[in-house]
Amino acid sequence: MVESTNGNPKRVMIIVAHPDDADFMAAGTLAKWARQGSEVYYVLCTSGDKGTSDPEVRPQDLAVTREKEQRTAAAVVGAKDVVFLRYPDGILQNTLELRKDLVRQIRRYKPDVLVCQDPTNRYSDNYINHPDHRAAGDTALDAVFPSARDYHMFTELVTEEGLMPHKTLEIYLGAQGANATVWVDIADTIDVKVAALREHKSQVGEDPERLQSLEARIKERSAEVGAAHAMTYAESFRYIHLR
Repeated sequence: MVESTNGNPKRVMIIVAHPDDADFMAAGTLAKWARQGSEVYYVLCTSGDKGTSDPEVRPQDLAVTREKEQRTAAAVVGAKDVVFLRYPDGILQNTLELRKDLVRQIRRYKPDVLVCQDPTNRYSDNYINHPDHRAAGDTALDAVFPSARDYHMFTELVTEEGLMPHKTLEIYLGAQGANATVWVDIADTIDVKVAALREHKSQVGEDPERLQSLEARIKERSAEVGAAHAMTYAESFRYIHLR
């Protein structure tokens, strides 16, 4: 299946664990939708405060840096807003507290489409998925269905904050290989994806050769994803359409 949404979504929310997760996974797709008029919102469960191997960098300082980088990257993509929930990095769990916080954002922004990480993606021959990614994906799915939909879930969000239930019917899980069921053509926004990733300087660096290598890897990978579907560059997802 290719380009699954019924027309351009009005509002899109992407929920991820860390700064840069959204841009590695879906910046090309988000930028494409933003260009076509979609409102795009980022929700970050953590601020990535453990994302360094430098013992001299304090987590609280890194969090400030990474939030700034993510806001700038999201602006490059064309997002309207970025929300940081500021849960501790590295120990994220699928708790009712986190689910409620995500339900709050879903009811606040009322997305037609939710993009999130795939909690079933655990490992491959040369990769172990970060536990925060799995926790963020699990909680996002639990939040969108049934919690954001049902009036009697977190009723204080209605009585105290005026946030009525909302149904999001389309979900895109970041997926690769056999897990993918939908591919989005990002030929027109691959350079936006690369530009957004370049803004995560604390993670990708600023050395010109390193950045050139990053661009080459992103384009190579996106070309591989799109090759079987006659796309120069693509991003792939597992698609869920709720009824």
